[in-house]
Amino acid sequence: MHILLRLARHGLRYKKYLILAWISLLGASVLALTIPWLIGDAVDNILTDRDKGNLLRLAGLLFLLSVIRGLFSYGQTYFAESVSVRVSYYLKNSLLQKMQGLSFAFHDRRKTGDLMSIVTYDVESTRMFINFGLVRSLQLAILLGGVTPLLLILHWQLGLISLAGVPITIFTTVKVGRRLRRIWNSVQRKMGELTTVLQENLTGMRVVKALGAEEAQKQKFHHHSFQLSEETFSANRLRVSNSAFLTFMFIVATGLVVLFGGRWVIGGSLTAGELTTFLLFLGLLVMPIRMLGMAVNTFSRAMSSGERIFQVLDSQSPVGDREGARELDHVKGAVSFKDVSFSYNPLVPALKHISFDVVPGQKVAILGAAGSGKTTICNLIPRFYDSTEGSVTIDGIEVRDVTLDSLRHNVGIVFQDVFLFQTTIRQNIGYGANGVTAEEIEAAAKAAQLHDFIVSLPEGYDTIVGERGVTLSGGQRQRLAIARTLLVNPPVLILDDSTSSVDVETEDFIRKALIQVMENRTTFIIAHRVSSVMGADLILVLKDGEIVAQGTHDELIARDGFYKQIYELQLLPGEEVFLEAATGNDGDD
Repeated sequence: MHILLRLARHGLRYKKYLILAWISLLGASVLALTIPWLIGDAVDNILTDRDKGNLLRLAGLLFLLSVIRGLFSYGQTYFAESVSVRVSYYLKNSLLQKMQGLSFAFHDRRKTGDLMSIVTYDVESTRMFINFGLVRSLQLAILLGGVTPLLLILHWQLGLISLAGVPITIFTTVKVGRRLRRIWNSVQRKMGELTTVLQENLTGMRVVKALGAEEAQKQKFHHHSFQLSEETFSANRLRVSNSAFLTFMFIVATGLVVLFGGRWVIGGSLTAGELTTFLLFLGLLVMPIRMLGMAVNTFSRAMSSGERIFQVLDSQSPVGDREGARELDHVKGAVSFKDVSFSYNPLVPALKHISFDVVPGQKVAILGAAGSGKTTICNLIPRFYDSTEGSVTIDGIEVRDVTLDSLRHNVGIVFQDVFLFQTTIRQNIGYGANGVTAEEIEAAAKAAQLHDFIVSLPEGYDTIVGERGVTLSGGQRQRLAIARTLLVNPPVLILDDSTSSVDVETEDFIRKALIQVMENRTTFIIAHRVSSVMGADLILVLKDGEIVAQGTHDELIARDGFYKQIYELQLLPGEEVFLEAATGNDGDD
């Protein structure tokens, strides 16, 4: 119930539309309770007075009231939809804003498909609740609360007969509601799983086709789709069964009223008009009874969906702005790690007591095997995660003491896996740099060694790149990311193994682009290959989350340690000569 109240409070944000919906609903409900009296009078008028003039007046009044009731019903539906659509809009935006504000740790635990299901499927379920729960359920209460005493006032014996089955229907409805909530919880989990499978299938389509795994993916999707269909069918079967039972109870009640009421009409203790009025009032209970079944289904879905929505909205990110956090400006680029430890999993430390100091403008290379902690170190600088021990500072300021926006504006990253949006090359380069001009975009592309390629395209900078940039090569995507970073112009730069998966010629293009990018910036270069780090001012060699060696290339070679072992494995003398000849570099870049 707490979840439904929280959802209802979101509807109360839009009081104007909600009040208009309630006014329209009240008008339609009052007229619905008035019309049976007029029809009953018309029946008695026909059978007794036979006054045609009075009958015409009653018919005209009935027509007028029906038109007014129709207008009120339209207003009720229109304003109720206005409220529910606005709540849906608000929740979707709130969810996206919350997800963007949560740290990497949250997204590491949650599946993309499940989050997509929450924003779409679950929000739609809550929209239906807002429409029904805040508006139509009130109509249900008015009709039940209005018709029940009227039935007893009209004829208390018939009223008791017609209402005898109400306790049974309430008991059944409550029982069905509990079962439906459990089923809808399962449905929404399986919807998230199915969305995840679909998302992985579509984004990984090239891998699926390359490995000939279409049939396996089809079977996997079929399995999850079948489970979802079965659960949804179970929920709808239970809902329909309950609705059919409620309808059956109403028909039984109507039959008993006709049987006993007809006998009282024949006996003269009840007029035909009064019996007609009674039957029409009883007919008004059809909608509330059917709505009762619909309400149970809607409320059950809303409770399940609301629970999932509020799990996200109530999530607290361990990474956020502290109270009193200040802006980080005029950054020179001095970065310091002091006894920093970090763990993704409490049982397995990722970094252990890392300490080093970087002066402004230095080029720092971080070398190590996969899983040694290279990327983790760089993730702590822009606070994608917070260290569990120790401190990270920029220009002597603890990164936790500055705002995230200002920190990340001063720390640029060129990821190994470059993400591009399905829009123009121009907009991809200018992404994140507000107010940038076309000339500045072109200058950044020239510096990244990409301009000549772009102008060779039929539409130049207005060329649309495919989803995730699939229409560009790996080297082109890397250079586009470099151009994007140049526009942001950060004093601290992180290069995540930008040349690890390209050919020698493309690597040369990227190296030339990086020379301009790294100029006058503190630069961290994550690398697997010694050839990428030999020209660095400081090399940090990592192994199992610890710095096992640090210094320049010449210093580390002279020590005859772990770095030299890597060097000898990766760059035997003949291979080094070949590399220099192929790239035209002297090994110091």
